[in-house]
Amino acid sequence: MDKAAIIADCSLFHGVSPDHRRRLVEMARKVAFPAGTLVFKQNDPCPGIYCVGSGRVRIYRLGAGGKEHTLHLAGPGQTFAEVAVIGEFPCPAYAEVTQAAQCALLPSASILAMLREDHAFCLELLVGMSHWVRHLTGVLEDIALRDADGRVARHLLQAKPDGRDTVGLAGLKKHVASHLNLTSETFSRVLRRFADSGMVEIVDGKRLRIRDPKALQTMGE
Repeated sequence: MDKAAIIADCSLFHGVSPDHRRRLVEMARKVAFPAGTLVFKQNDPCPGIYCVGSGRVRIYRLGAGGKEHTLHLAGPGQTFAEVAVIGEFPCPAYAEVTQAAQCALLPSASILAMLREDHAFCLELLVGMSHWVRHLTGVLEDIALRDADGRVARHLLQAKPDGRDTVGLAGLKKHVASHLNLTSETFSRVLRRFADSGMVEIVDGKRLRIRDPKALQTMGE
């Protein structure tokens, strides 16, 4: 997958004009990371906006006692470090590659120069950022207002199909559980209850098949 295809598939830039997208492709460079790579650490200078073409990158912070909390599991079509670039502050979290990833990197200096000189591009990027803020608001709403069953149900309904009539978990169970502010044990129990009730079928440790989306929707609401 070349950098043009990665940027074209990136949700943050769906509202960007063809001319501006071409400029993004020109400034981008393609980077590849094997699983286990630490892309950056909290408080490192921010290299730029990473657009994920394949693989998975986990964004997490360390809490008291070194406990990790997963903020985001960035997969194909998604970005990370965008807020740090636009706000011109250091990386606010750690970024770890959990599945070998290919990304397009938009260097901080280049993207900031484009933002300063092109008002139309700023407005276009605001559209993408507004969708990202809406997503984060939904995550906070799930944590604050929904119980464990509701959080897991919504997460499964929002998962992208993998082309085999199944949906895949966005990462290891412990990472998905952390993202939903649940323990791994609670997350596994909820999946088992959903399977026992016939709402889902667990195919293996990473994939499941949704059997009753209406029941999941009711659970999520």
